[in-house]
Amino acid sequence: MEERIIDVKGKKLYIKYDFSFGERPTLIFLHDSLGCAQLWRDFPERLSEATKCNVLIYDRLGYGKSYPMPTYERPVNYMELEADLLSSLLTELNIDKAILFGHSDGGTIALITASKYREKVQAVICEAGHIFVEEVTLKGIYDALETYKTTNLAERLQKYHGDKVKTLFKAWTETWTREDYRTWNIEYLLKDIICPLLFIQGDADEYGSLEQVNRTINQVGGTSEKYIIPGAGHTPHKEMPDMIIEKSAEFIGEIS
Repeated sequence: MEERIIDVKGKKLYIKYDFSFGERPTLIFLHDSLGCAQLWRDFPERLSEATKCNVLIYDRLGYGKSYPMPTYERPVNYMELEADLLSSLLTELNIDKAILFGHSDGGTIALITASKYREKVQAVICEAGHIFVEEVTLKGIYDALETYKTTNLAERLQKYHGDKVKTLFKAWTETWTREDYRTWNIEYLLKDIICPLLFIQGDADEYGSLEQVNRTINQVGGTSEKYIIPGAGHTPHKEMPDMIIEKSAEFIGEIS
């Protein structure tokens, strides 16, 4: 895969890509709130090979090999702004047949992008995404904060994010636990998602209940299905990659 830094609207982002499948759709991988391109490991390449689709993985600003975010302070609609930036990235790379695979925050960004930029998105695979704030999500974040304070989590994250760890961790935890974020909700956007949607979630997800899944698939404007995995937590693509690749490839095969 090729890799480089690209300037999108003044933001310098790291991208990794393989466009060798010509006119086929492009799988776009959107990482979670502590993730990056590197942490997907070989999952994107495996799904690309299984579906014969092009592939693009990128680090959002402040993550992985992208440039740092200017501040940990985020507006309530920060994920909508990320969707706008993703649309600009797709335009910059002339990608008009995108299949978005987003995990956690990345799943939410995928949903928003499909809602706002329908002409660019062919389908969405949303894994453990959020459409509103739940107590279980906040508990998961407070637990992560405790782990950050009492273990070598910061050191482990540094391997992937370098000296950006403190800022990105603060950006995630302080935004979600802020009083004005409690009412954050993107359900009003769901009716505008007209492309096919596959929502994947583990039934033991420590950051969200199945309400996130059910309320999403019941409100989108296009076809939708859910894939609930017994015993799986917040990262099914890491916990049981073969199952997720098989299901995702089947879904993509039906729509592409």
